[in-house]
Amino acid sequence: MVGIILASHGGFASGIMQSGSMVFGEQPNLAACCLQPSMGPNDIRKQMEDAIASFDDPDNVLFLVDLWGGTPFNQANALIAGHEDKWAIVTGLNLPMLIETYAMRMAVDSAQEIAAAILAPGRDGVKIYPDTLEPKAAAPAATASAAPQGRLPEGTVVGDGKIKYVLARIDSRLLHGQVATAWTKTVQPTRIIVVSDGVAHDDLRKRLITEAAPPGVKANVIPIDKMIQVAKDPRFGNTKAMLLFETPQDVLRAIEGGVELTELNIGSMAHSVGKVAVSKVLSLGTDDVATFDKLKAKGISFDVRKVPSDSREDMDAIVEKARAELAKA
Repeated sequence: MVGIILASHGGFASGIMQSGSMVFGEQPNLAACCLQPSMGPNDIRKQMEDAIASFDDPDNVLFLVDLWGGTPFNQANALIAGHEDKWAIVTGLNLPMLIETYAMRMAVDSAQEIAAAILAPGRDGVKIYPDTLEPKAAAPAATASAAPQGRLPEGTVVGDGKIKYVLARIDSRLLHGQVATAWTKTVQPTRIIVVSDGVAHDDLRKRLITEAAPPGVKANVIPIDKMIQVAKDPRFGNTKAMLLFETPQDVLRAIEGGVELTELNIGSMAHSVGKVAVSKVLSLGTDDVATFDKLKAKGISFDVRKVPSDSREDMDAIVEKARAELAKA
């Protein structure tokens, strides 16, 4: 029997599993994996690995996930590597989709066949009442209005020839649910650029990031030197870019190379040896403190928020707290 993993932010996966049992009865080879606010990516990945190990047929697994590009999706996507011939992931989990999955599983012993069959019930389950509120289908765009295809010759000036930075963010997790949804909707980039030497040379992480991009937005992973070249290339004049960095050191190097940033959003910085935790999501070391001092001296302002709806925190106070804690260590 196909094993099913329900994965979500918060307790949604557990709740919809309970709802499904009320409609269709208790199900074997089923697990809910929930990413709680205090957890990290490795925690939900461990839940998934334990669930797979408990299934009768661990070679045939279907992931039903809440959100494309979120941490549960990214971890499922990492686990599916090497199993693409049998496993499948479907996002946008809702109750009609889950009930159809249970029904299909009684007759079909293939995760991929089930995945292909449950998309329509999942989409059909999204309705509006009264039906007069249903938006009318947009007319298809004319072919002639499509953007020109192919690589532009070097030296071509597009727009004003200057790339637009709608957000530059430090986030140890890079592209995940909060970025792919909340920030993308707020700043509306046309391209997400992960700027990291390490990730640019890691084919698996690169693939996971490019596949986690929200619909309509292209994601690229490039080294810092390449980003410096892009910043000076007039062919990117119409690009609205969201830049994602892992560390403040990478940001400083990019700015010193000519990437013209004025504000830096601070999302998360993971804890490691030699760093002190100054909040639930920020840990700084001596080099981080010194780097933020240099960034401030260059006129960079800081926007310390995980998501757009959060209140801004005082970066000066955060850096001073880290400086004091490091002095005690």
